[in-house]
Amino acid sequence: MNTKHHKFIQEAIKEARKSLDEGGIPIGAVLVEDGEIVGRGHNRLIQDGSTILHAEMDCLESAGKLRGADYKRCTLYTTLVPCDMCSGLILLYKIPKVVAGENETFPGPEDYLEEHDVELVNLDLDECKELIAEYIRENREVWDQEIERVS
Repeated sequence: MNTKHHKFIQEAIKEARKSLDEGGIPIGAVLVEDGEIVGRGHNRLIQDGSTILHAEMDCLESAGKLRGADYKRCTLYTTLVPCDMCSGLILLYKIPKVVAGENETFPGPEDYLEEHDVELVNLDLDECKELIAEYIRENREVWDQEIERVS
């Protein structure tokens, strides 16, 4: 893995751990523009009783309103490949690149992103897989309810 990807995926993992510490699902994301983090977020479904605050949504919300040209220079780092809703957000704001920590736990619409010219890099990190797997083992009912909503 290149050093740049390692640095930013580790920041996304910190966000995932923050969610876990808050009692939430451990998924995290950071938005990087020209080598600088401009947004960060984590899954807040449980903590906020939200229906939409996935890590990617929370991350883009925290970045504030960027100009359209700014989003086109961004890379979104996320610990888990984005779902349909978050992929739609990526396409809406024309974010050209997504770097995911893994895609085994929940395979998202990767082909759809790639068909719309989004470069998708799957780092296939054991650290990301283990973090979410431990959560699922301890919170199977919560996980199953959330997955049912997005599947």
